[in-house]
Amino acid sequence: MRTILDFFKKFFPYIKGHYASFAIAICASLVVAACTAGITYLLEPLLDTLSGKTPRANPLFSFDELVQNGSLALTMVSMIVGVYFGKSVGTYIQAYFMNLIGQDIVRQMRDRMLSHMLSLEMAFFNKMRGGELIARITNDIGIIRSAVSNYITEFIRESVTIIGLVAITIYQSPKYAFVCLVVIPLAMIPINLIIKKIKKYSRTIQEKNADITSKLNEIFNNVEVIKASNGEKVEYQSFYTQNMQFFKINMKAVRVGELTTPIMELLGAIMLGCVVYMAIIDISQNKLSVAQFSSFVGALFFIYTPLKRLVNLYAQMQSAIVASDRIFEILNQKQQIHDGTLRLNPPINEITLKDVHFHYNADVYALNGVSITFAKNKITALVGKSGSGKSSIINLILRLYDASNGEIYINNQPIKDYTQKSVRDNMAVVTQRIFIFRDSILNNVAYGGEIDEKRAIEALKLAHAWDFVAAMSEGIHTILDEFGTNLSGGQRQRIAIARAIYKNPEVLIFDEATSALDAQTEEAIKESIKALRKDKIIIIVAHRPSTIELADEVIHLREGQIIKKEQKA
Repeated sequence: MRTILDFFKKFFPYIKGHYASFAIAICASLVVAACTAGITYLLEPLLDTLSGKTPRANPLFSFDELVQNGSLALTMVSMIVGVYFGKSVGTYIQAYFMNLIGQDIVRQMRDRMLSHMLSLEMAFFNKMRGGELIARITNDIGIIRSAVSNYITEFIRESVTIIGLVAITIYQSPKYAFVCLVVIPLAMIPINLIIKKIKKYSRTIQEKNADITSKLNEIFNNVEVIKASNGEKVEYQSFYTQNMQFFKINMKAVRVGELTTPIMELLGAIMLGCVVYMAIIDISQNKLSVAQFSSFVGALFFIYTPLKRLVNLYAQMQSAIVASDRIFEILNQKQQIHDGTLRLNPPINEITLKDVHFHYNADVYALNGVSITFAKNKITALVGKSGSGKSSIINLILRLYDASNGEIYINNQPIKDYTQKSVRDNMAVVTQRIFIFRDSILNNVAYGGEIDEKRAIEALKLAHAWDFVAAMSEGIHTILDEFGTNLSGGQRQRIAIARAIYKNPEVLIFDEATSALDAQTEEAIKESIKALRKDKIIIIVAHRPSTIELADEVIHLREGQIIKKEQKA
């Protein structure tokens, strides 16, 4: 029970702004509970009156007066209809307002989760699979919504209903009520054991669901490679295996979870059997009327339904508790890269790496004692095999990571003293991995900045992309497919180059940015880069000798170390 209270404590702050709605929902649930209990309250005097027996004194009304006034039937029908009407209206109001709150909590949690994830450094995303993060921000939060929308008021409603019905059974027969109240707690012994199992299975189920999401994400992001490599069967088999594991663990959870109902049914039957046995004796000795017994049994059946519902809610809450744990595992992640307090303003005259060491893990250094200066009005090329440290240098300059040792300076000020946003505002990078969003060409080019169509066209022209853009049906307003699948590889790369040019940064980085271009287009892009070099720091990561020709200085790297610096005339 404590874990459930802890769960609600975590999410209660998100109800802020919905206190009135929450209060209405709680009141509605109390009305539902009162109406449910009221039905059983009316049953005994009604049966007594209909059988011709004088009902027991009732604190709310006199049946003798009702009979004398000849309005019994109408009054009782009105009462029954009124009780059920109150229950129906209360149920609707409760459901509406709690779903309103639940949906808004989902919105807030998704906003907070994405904002927090995006604030974390790249190391976090390297450790976490994309599909895992998607599963947590969609599936896990969806489970939370069900818990908040339904479980809170249902817990209150069913608990109040049980309390009301127990009070009525005690009023009707303290002796029988005692028997029932002894049997009911016995049900919690096996139920608690089942709950522990369900919680264990719930975590595994959500982890397996994340595996499936990750696998699908991987397949759809790499479908071109899969088809080109005839890998469809391999991927299907891998997915089939994971999906079967997901099915099996779900069935284990079902086998255990569904035991709650037969256990409740069995204990309910034992309880009813005891009551029936005692009632037969008492009725034969005129100690109990049939109406009293019928009313009491009716109350028992009414108690059984919310009690069973309460047990099921307790079991279902385990998935929500696990989902909550998984969500707060993300939200409790601390930023490893801390912002400075200074804003980096243009111009950027130089960027200096002094004896920089860097490693992605504890075992292998990606950079080992690197010292470089990148200066304005200069093109510097980084050359080396894969794993030599070229991309690591770029990542450190963009402050996607922090150096393990050594220091990076911008304008003789440590890079850590500047805010991350201001650093990246002054830099633009074009990589082999091109990100094209499902949006217009204009919005893709102007991504992250203010939209200026004229400026975007100029950037497209400098990137030698305007010819094919102008030929499209809607020109610069043409909507591109997700990942830019309606463009060729070279066209996508030129859009990315246009995006970097549009930003008009102080530092322009090309990481194998011309690899997908034909020789003619590459030569044209090189001329554009030459034209852009004025008042900029330009860094080129390349293998092609033709691209390196642009550079004023070529830095050769091997295994995270500089092996040669080559100055060009």
